[in-house]
Amino acid sequence: MYKRLLCRLLVAYIILCAFSSCSRNLSALDAVIERGELVVLTRNDPTTYFLSNGIATGFEYELASLFAEKLGVNVRFIFPTEFHNILQLSAADEADFAAAGLSITPQREQTLRFTPAYYEVTQQLIYHYRTRRPKSIKSLKSPFFDVIKGSSHSENLHQLKLKRPVLNWGEISQTTVFELVSMVNDGLLDYTIADSNQFQLIRGQFPELNVAFNISGPEKIAWAFPKSNDVSLYNPAVNFLDELKKDGSLQQLQDQFFGYSKALNYVGLCTFDAHQQSRLPKLKRFFQASAANYKLDWKLLAAVAYQESHWDRHAISPTGVRGIMMLTKPTAKQMGVTNRLDPAQSINGGTRYLASRIKKIPSRIAEPDRTWMALASYNIGFGHLEDARVLTQQQGGDPDRWIEVKKRLPLLEKKQWYTQTKYGYARGTEALKYVENVRHYYRILSRTNKQSPALNKQKQNGGALHIQPPAL
Repeated sequence: MYKRLLCRLLVAYIILCAFSSCSRNLSALDAVIERGELVVLTRNDPTTYFLSNGIATGFEYELASLFAEKLGVNVRFIFPTEFHNILQLSAADEADFAAAGLSITPQREQTLRFTPAYYEVTQQLIYHYRTRRPKSIKSLKSPFFDVIKGSSHSENLHQLKLKRPVLNWGEISQTTVFELVSMVNDGLLDYTIADSNQFQLIRGQFPELNVAFNISGPEKIAWAFPKSNDVSLYNPAVNFLDELKKDGSLQQLQDQFFGYSKALNYVGLCTFDAHQQSRLPKLKRFFQASAANYKLDWKLLAAVAYQESHWDRHAISPTGVRGIMMLTKPTAKQMGVTNRLDPAQSINGGTRYLASRIKKIPSRIAEPDRTWMALASYNIGFGHLEDARVLTQQQGGDPDRWIEVKKRLPLLEKKQWYTQTKYGYARGTEALKYVENVRHYYRILSRTNKQSPALNKQKQNGGALHIQPPAL
């Protein structure tokens, strides 16, 4: 009898403990740790999260994955069907937080708690060159003007309408900025609005589109958490972003996704688009063959060649460099090129030379910085690149990071600085522009041409998926 009673009490105790365990209120951080997973709201967009050859990448993807790694958990992304659902689900605590390129606005701050901002954007009115360029909000009279429902673009337009009641536009759900920009390009819309970083990333695909004017001042972008008294996950997120900012990792990530050239104009983009259709197909097999030989990405080679010669096999400069890769006589001889005007020889020689530049960069320098520095040395010479790296170190910067070194390249043109270097004067600004343009062309080619899966590697680190740079 006593044993039976003891057993009943023990069972009751176990049930009570289990019930208590299930019903206990975990903090937001403890809940993440217990389930081993960070749940993040985001959206498919070039500035946030996108698939490149079936592999996830994007600024917000990488940033949230790094935070998950910091916490020692996996990361899972949720994609609401409509943009305004991101805000609703965030406020309703349906996920741990939203990493979706969200602007901090007074209306959103009523229901959401934002981290300190990690970059800024401006909202821009996008139009097609066939349409008369509107000079201000006052000249927006077209009924073919749509934006995303629930977006900060919509919020700003509603504020502008208070001062200009005749302003009208449409709002669409279940769409993206890219789709709206595509509609402007196809003549289905006259105008739409995009954040400056969004249009910067996709403009290469729409060379006939341009920015009419900004409809807002700079807006701060941040992660959004549910507004509550529980800051157990919010505070670590704030500290994490602060650490990334202090050690330069945040700037590095921004440079990776948003740092290439913004300077290519309408004519330049249209010319590139035309040459991509007419000239590139005849050369593509040569780029691919050379890329395979030296384990490089053929689109990178094509981007370098376009910057050098616009893919013109007969190109020649006043200084005597010639051909697709614009090789000098000494370089051509060194690379075994006997005919610089032969596309196959020129591309193979240029590829071999670029591969040698990459190999010469110190092995401790990680990708993609290694490739960007190699490109600078391809243009300006390895000695001058080293001078820029020495100046970087002397000024307290990291000589192994492109974002630091590129700031010092223009100093090689100034007597105050180049007289202190080993190799003297060099056209550093030109080298900087060279690398940034190659990055821009490479980005466009990567979006319009499929990349071999063999060039993508991925690893599982701390449960968070990370994308390794191409085997450059």
